[in-house]
Amino acid sequence: MKSTILKIASIFILLFGVSIKAQETKPSESKYNYRDAFAPAFYTNNGTGTRSASGQPGHLYWQNRADYKLTASVNEKTNEIIGTEVLTYTNNSPDKIGFVWMNVDQNLFAKNSRGNAIIPLNGSRNGADGENFDGGHKIKSVKIVSTVGGKSVEKEAKFSITDTRMQIILPEELKANGGSVKLKIDFSFVSPKYGSDRMGVLETKNGKIFTMAQWYPRMCVYDDQQGWNTIPYMGAGEFYLEYGDFDIDITAPANHIVVCSGDLVNPTEVYTAEQQKRWAEAKNSDKTVIIRSAEEVTSSNSRPTGKATLTWKFKMKNSRDVAFASSAAFIVDAAKINLPSGKKSLAVSAYPVESNGGNAWERSTEYTKASIENYSKRWFEYPYPQAINVAGNEGGMEYPGIVFCSWESKGKDLWGVTDHEFGHIWFPMIVGSNERLFAWMDEGFNTFINSLSAEDFNKGEYKDPAMNMHQMSEVMTNAQIEPIFTAPDGLKESNLGILAYLKPGSGLTMLREQVLGKERFDLAFRTYIERWAYKHPTPDDFFRTIENVSGESLNWFWRSWFINNWRLDQAITKVKYVKNDASKGAVITIENLEKMPMPVVLDIKSKSGKVTTINLPVEIWERNTSWTFNANTTEEIESITIDPNTVLPDVNSANNVWTAGKSELEKAVILDGYLGTYSSKQIPIKITFSEENGTLMGQVTGQPAFPLEVSGKDKFKIPGAPVEIIFNEAKTEMTLNQGGQSALFTRE
Repeated sequence: MKSTILKIASIFILLFGVSIKAQETKPSESKYNYRDAFAPAFYTNNGTGTRSASGQPGHLYWQNRADYKLTASVNEKTNEIIGTEVLTYTNNSPDKIGFVWMNVDQNLFAKNSRGNAIIPLNGSRNGADGENFDGGHKIKSVKIVSTVGGKSVEKEAKFSITDTRMQIILPEELKANGGSVKLKIDFSFVSPKYGSDRMGVLETKNGKIFTMAQWYPRMCVYDDQQGWNTIPYMGAGEFYLEYGDFDIDITAPANHIVVCSGDLVNPTEVYTAEQQKRWAEAKNSDKTVIIRSAEEVTSSNSRPTGKATLTWKFKMKNSRDVAFASSAAFIVDAAKINLPSGKKSLAVSAYPVESNGGNAWERSTEYTKASIENYSKRWFEYPYPQAINVAGNEGGMEYPGIVFCSWESKGKDLWGVTDHEFGHIWFPMIVGSNERLFAWMDEGFNTFINSLSAEDFNKGEYKDPAMNMHQMSEVMTNAQIEPIFTAPDGLKESNLGILAYLKPGSGLTMLREQVLGKERFDLAFRTYIERWAYKHPTPDDFFRTIENVSGESLNWFWRSWFINNWRLDQAITKVKYVKNDASKGAVITIENLEKMPMPVVLDIKSKSGKVTTINLPVEIWERNTSWTFNANTTEEIESITIDPNTVLPDVNSANNVWTAGKSELEKAVILDGYLGTYSSKQIPIKITFSEENGTLMGQVTGQPAFPLEVSGKDKFKIPGAPVEIIFNEAKTEMTLNQGGQSALFTRE
């Protein structure tokens, strides 16, 4: 097409000796630029040996490993945790390492922490809610453990602490590709009552509930992207951790029950004989079995006697973290979880009597079981021996195999928080993304899978109505919020729920239901989980996997919704009937007025009530800001609606609707009189005019046809060229005008 226009323009240059100037057009009201949306080179890095261009781990992919032996004792009176950690760190990287970095996250609660310094006067979810106490990790000693002459030798290591990070200098460099070092760390801390909504101590009438997390020094990740990942813990950005095996010994008052990530290996030492029978029953029951009832909480017979304290021993395999809870106040119940492979796990709930009854925590195990079974069937099998839901003073917080949810939740709220926190087992416990930088890769992905789980649970008992994305567009795309692709510590705290949870979750729903379709999306999403289970994916790894598995280039979508904060506004701008006859169909013009492109769905309702749905792919916007198409209707149209189900975040619903009698119906130009062949004595060419789908087409002899646009009465223009064609009223002559020069043509 362009070559034809250029040839016509060239003829004018030769014959009239004039230059071609840029065609002047009125500025468009549209903000859309298809070159921005569909620009190539979305990915700035090529594939490497560690990360394939296809989105999967490369043939040289590596990650380091951290194995822990942990002990802790709980002081119920002072809220102090005293512990020892023996860490074996394995360097699988190709680099030598002369020092290691560890997270000492309890230092967030130290009075001089950076996290405390940025809490505004009106308070924050982050921090210790203004509690005045001696917070922070106290590191008594750090030692290098080695074996000399068959004996274990401990040597003091040099270390320094900067806010929530601890650097340990190694006496000699850790060898690449498998070198390891063993560290022993003695530590303690006083737990905040409210620990940034992630851990804490809840007072109940039957005793304190300790929900302990970020309780031991944890390895920072050394990866192929940044080397050491040492962004401090400020409260909003969560965690990025290495995988390994855990042995955990927790000593608590004998009247306490302790639940922890992993598998309890000494149940006969910490439960009564009757409780052990109940545990055996629960492992074979799809119905909830009471292990310790509300009535038994205050009975001394519900705990082993003869000792002041008991030590609970747990093992956890291939995990990035462990957390635990301890209390004398726990009711405990459990039920079997059925996994797709035939394996079994166990749903467990621990909660105080205050949370029992009234459609509250007595249903927690039912919710836990349903959530784990659903996600295992849909996405990837649950890997842990237990799934424990603990009632604490957190709104909701997730850890491998155990979650802490509000003791006050009940009904739909308890279902929602339980399902959400256990959804985190898949993101980021199995798929170990960097939460400190990319909150949307766990919170957003989890919010998305939660929406499907709610549909499945108990025939939709707690299913939410479909979201009206038109109404939510101002929340999700208003100009005052940051892009999704912003580190959580860089977001306004009030925007975190939108940009880490709601908007990315809604984005995946749109991608699944409006762009790729459920089958293609689900395959791609499952593939992403399978590829990156127990590994460390980046955003590019996710984007590339979805594109490679689905077979679609989605750079326009990632740019619009994740990388930038672009808005969507699709509008109906023109409607006319073919030859002004409703029985011959309609010609409809739509425009993309904002920066985000999306596919288009229109419902056309005829006077008879018949509704015709038209689907247009996103590619109509790949090189256009407006699009005109024929609708094969056969009667008068009553209304036309873009996005009738309000599933896209269109910011202006008003221009989505055309209504007969209220909106303008254009009169079509009847083209019959213009059709024919015209020749000129001034220019040695002939131009034949024909009609194609309601458009006047011109064709110079021997050249492809080109479309003409109506520019006035009996006037047409060539798009992209400064050429105007004017017919006389009788259509016996037409004049070509360009740059003040003209040529007369006569109909043959």
